[in-house]
Amino acid sequence: MATGLRVLHGGHGDPVLLLLHGLGGTADVWNGWSALLERRWPGRWVAPDLPGHGGSAPLARYTFDDLAAAVAEVIPPDQPTFVAGHSLGGVVALALAARLPTTVRGVVGLGVKVAWSDEELQRAQALAARPRAWFPTRDEAAARYLRVAGLDGLLAIDDPAVDAGLVRQDDRWGTALDPAAFGVGRPDLPGLLAACRAPVILARGAHDPMNTDEQLAALNVTAVTLAEVGHSAHVQDPELTYTLLERLQR
Repeated sequence: MATGLRVLHGGHGDPVLLLLHGLGGTADVWNGWSALLERRWPGRWVAPDLPGHGGSAPLARYTFDDLAAAVAEVIPPDQPTFVAGHSLGGVVALALAARLPTTVRGVVGLGVKVAWSDEELQRAQALAARPRAWFPTRDEAAARYLRVAGLDGLLAIDDPAVDAGLVRQDDRWGTALDPAAFGVGRPDLPGLLAACRAPVILARGAHDPMNTDEQLAALNVTAVTLAEVGHSAHVQDPELTYTLLERLQR
């Protein structure tokens, strides 16, 4: 386990599957994949909390390359690795593939936001500058966690997976997310894709408001739209989302 990162893992052998959650989430968003991976993934799998999320230590600054450097520590450099990342995790997956070109053999980026307006970036920077919000009850903090992590309506407020995204201080509750992570900035997707030697699939749920089919197609990589799911397709329908990895390995 990398110093400072909380990591969930299972299976054994090659290849390694690295699962990266999105902004605000934790490794526990992949809990619905455990039985699926036991049945169908041939090697081991690793799911870290990204720095500044869940039980992982924060970074002094948040860039996609710094996030990739941190998660690179959880995979052995000599083992073939496939990476599936959601939203922010999808961008980190591409940055990791550029950093470890002989280790990363394929990338699935799910729900990656492609187009960013100046207004959206300014709003993100404003969120990054705010202190952590505190709430008098766990359920209030949990409701905020579910909204920020894109899990509202997908996980119950009392789901044990939610607890990993919360912190308690005396008689108050907050989300575990370091607010500064909102300031990671606009990803240079064309540049990241150009630097990635591994095969890449970019996918979106048909009901995902964060991106469009046209935006993904314009990046000139394999683009897939998953029917009947939204932004957090990996939580909503693990079996359907897993088929992206099977396509990647063909």
